[in-house]
Amino acid sequence: MHTPHAQALTPISFTFSAPDHDRLMAADVRYVPSGDAKPVLVFVHGFKGFKDWGAWRLMMDILAQAGFVVVKANLSHNGTTVEAPTDFVDLEAFGRNTYSRELDDVGAWLDAIEAGQLPVPAEEVDASRLGIIGHSRGGALVLLKAAEDARVKAVATWAAVADLAKRYPDALKAEWKEKGVRYIPNARTGQQMPQYWSRMEDLEQNAERLSVPRAVASLTQPLLVVHGDADPTVLVADAEALASQQPTAQKLIVPGGDHVFQMRHPWSESTLPPEAQAVADRTAAFFKEVW
Repeated sequence: MHTPHAQALTPISFTFSAPDHDRLMAADVRYVPSGDAKPVLVFVHGFKGFKDWGAWRLMMDILAQAGFVVVKANLSHNGTTVEAPTDFVDLEAFGRNTYSRELDDVGAWLDAIEAGQLPVPAEEVDASRLGIIGHSRGGALVLLKAAEDARVKAVATWAAVADLAKRYPDALKAEWKEKGVRYIPNARTGQQMPQYWSRMEDLEQNAERLSVPRAVASLTQPLLVVHGDADPTVLVADAEALASQQPTAQKLIVPGGDHVFQMRHPWSESTLPPEAQAVADRTAAFFKEVW
């Protein structure tokens, strides 16, 4: 007989599918069984990320213990597969990824949750109370998704990118377009990870849909913006920009926090760094205020 606490720490693995491609997406869900319908929180990882990176699992456990059904999943073209959910074994898929595809993936996740397809007893889930959390580029994605999907009732970003287009200087784009591909080193794995020019074509052809400033300014849902003031990857100025575009936003600037709030991969410890703990606690409190 499992105790509720033990069940909350044991994720249930499953997969999501999407109507526009045939790549299954590895996912997991955790919750504390209570017999009461709980809001659902969905976590979206960032660039060169995956759902089981570092200590994301411990942060999700904190949210589950706070009274939420918590889902995290791998985006379809993040370079992993269902068989190898923590390794970049499909660099061709990584190279062919686009922002629009990622947004559509998240939409497919929400469709499945709304349709009652989580491997969780129906009485434990209230899909009408749905929040999304995104880290880094995933933060940009959840802002974009919230702006276009009324099913999203609240949003939290962790170290989010405030403007996708501004991440690509003109000189970089010119060389990228000429070559058709650029390669991004992964310092952790040593891999050279390709990105095809089709990513930038998607960003240019869908400029309005993929405009984070436009999305943030249009949000009507509660928003929490979290960032570390020592983030070398996405500067804290991005958090200030997001907060300035949405006057109702709550903001947490984590002193000394880096881009991953002092976590690393793999993470073998049973507790979080203080910076990541602060992020998890504030995020749980934010969503509890909403519901």
